[in-house]
Amino acid sequence: MRYTRKQVLDRLHAQLEHGHPIVGAGAGTGISAKFAEAGGADLIIIYNSGRYRMAGHGSLSGLLAFGDANQIVYDMGEREVLPVVREIPVIAGVNGTDPLRQMPHFLRRLDDLGFSGINNFPTVGLIDGKFRRELEATNLGFGREVEMIRTAHEMGFFTIVYVFNPEESAMMARAGADVIIAHMGLTVGGSIGLDRDGGVAMRLEDAPASVQAIADAATAVNRDILVVSHGGPIATPEDAAYVQARTSAVGFIGASSMERLPVETAITDTVRAFKAITLTPRGR
Repeated sequence: MRYTRKQVLDRLHAQLEHGHPIVGAGAGTGISAKFAEAGGADLIIIYNSGRYRMAGHGSLSGLLAFGDANQIVYDMGEREVLPVVREIPVIAGVNGTDPLRQMPHFLRRLDDLGFSGINNFPTVGLIDGKFRRELEATNLGFGREVEMIRTAHEMGFFTIVYVFNPEESAMMARAGADVIIAHMGLTVGGSIGLDRDGGVAMRLEDAPASVQAIADAATAVNRDILVVSHGGPIATPEDAAYVQARTSAVGFIGASSMERLPVETAITDTVRAFKAITLTPRGR
């Protein structure tokens, strides 16, 4: 079911009015989407990284040249996720920097397929250093993602966007984004996530200040904008609760947290339980 921007926002605000946080779940397979909906997710988001993640590879595979990110999302939506999601809005993660797409045309195709909203993924916001400066200098930077979101907003899509700092947050708010996702980096935990104590991931106690700075920048532009958190040290419900209690964030968007980490644990524990069955000796 394709929802209008107003319908999606009305659904989210209804959750907040009843005291429930906004929860969005990334889905790299149909079964992930089906049971995220059963668990009460408010949004399903399809990222190209979901295909790699659920194939056993790190989520950052979605930023590398392993496939056409936009076509992967279109195909996953058409053949895997949209056929099994019954009621909640499904959001497409769109590579806004893609120079080989006529973006308004591609967004119309996503609309026709049944997507209710647009997210900016893959995002160059996850890239820094010299490579990021060169991307920005050659018109392949974050500004392209902002313009894609602006176009999606003008077309009537609900838009929920990743940002990594206050400046990007203000840019997306001015482009009309409905929900800002304060992205804290690659998710910790499990077999292919960052080590929580390895010195690379942000510390959980540092996340609230970063989330709030992003929220303040967005609400300075649009006081009605919603802000949620994602990634880095915010990997479990307890982590999300810790951040929400210390910021104005009203929810959490999870991908690895919603499908990869639960699957790793559940399959491992289930197979171990089967292997623990004791065979009864049979007479010869």
